[in-house]
Amino acid sequence: MNFLELAQSRYTTKKYNPNERITADKIEQLKEILRLSPSSINSQPWKFTIVSDEAVKRSLGSVSYFNEPKINDASHLVVFSAIDSIAVFEEQIKAHLPEGAVQYYMTFIKPKPEAEIKAWLQHQVYLSLGMFLSAAASLGIDSTPMEGIQADKYREILQLDNYQPLVAVALGYRDQEDANQPSLKAKTRLATEQTIQSI
Repeated sequence: MNFLELAQSRYTTKKYNPNERITADKIEQLKEILRLSPSSINSQPWKFTIVSDEAVKRSLGSVSYFNEPKINDASHLVVFSAIDSIAVFEEQIKAHLPEGAVQYYMTFIKPKPEAEIKAWLQHQVYLSLGMFLSAAASLGIDSTPMEGIQADKYREILQLDNYQPLVAVALGYRDQEDANQPSLKAKTRLATEQTIQSI
């Protein structure tokens, strides 16, 4: 299946088969894909928490509003968090990035207000999210990205010092009666001419 076909067939899963689990080798592949995610200046201001423990998954599900059934039935839950301490982030980039990348940050990002710096850090996490959803589809794994989570409760449950959860992704295999799958409900998107400009 080529990438276009993956984009056409991938969808946000609404109902999972609770009896089907993702194999360890596929989880290892996803870990490496997450590690290789792109970010501006290779900043990597993130932490990815992969949850398979049923008790922890259910605790997170209980603070996920209407997403609880998906999380409980999914094989795994992946939590995408952004670094929430600018000081810790600056220590990290000084230790791991080349001087030119650090200077870019110090010149163009650091002078901004704290809220804008943190927004920039969070934007990098969303780059990894897009890559991850496509990667899961390429492995035949269904997914559900969810911002409908109580982020501070997630932070507490997962003991994420210096990191703020932004989005969670349920992973697993669809229930064959999931009404949202493209074979039962056609995907809808705006027309190309409304969203893409060619100059």
